[in-house]
Amino acid sequence: MLNELITTKNKKNKTRVGRGPGSKGKTAGRGHKGQNSRSGGGVPILFEGGQSNFVLRTPKRGFKNYNRKEFEILNVGTLNKIENTDKIDIESLIKLGLIEGKKPLKILGNGDFNKKYEISANHFSKSATAKIESAGGSIKIV
Repeated sequence: MLNELITTKNKKNKTRVGRGPGSKGKTAGRGHKGQNSRSGGGVPILFEGGQSNFVLRTPKRGFKNYNRKEFEILNVGTLNKIENTDKIDIESLIKLGLIEGKKPLKILGNGDFNKKYEISANHFSKSATAKIESAGGSIKIV
């Protein structure tokens, strides 16, 4: 099958510039003189002609915490939709496709919850803990 493939003949040849006084000859499409006509010429991508560039002119505010912890979040309203189980852990949530499992899991308290589940995760918000325990469920911090 692969040995029966044939090449198509509609490939354009690359234009050879700077090869005599024809089309794209002499200045090779770069124009006469100037920084961009020289070999190695041109300016950096954000260069603005010597004016202070945009990145430096814009004000910077705040603080970026490089030690922050990022979580995969899941609300109790989503957990309430899960059927046919009494234990929910990280592995079962990955199998259901609700989380990726690359970051620690935090359960948040958005939505209604009324099922008696034993839920294990890395972190729980106070509102999620309250909703799970008021429904008769239990939490386990892994």
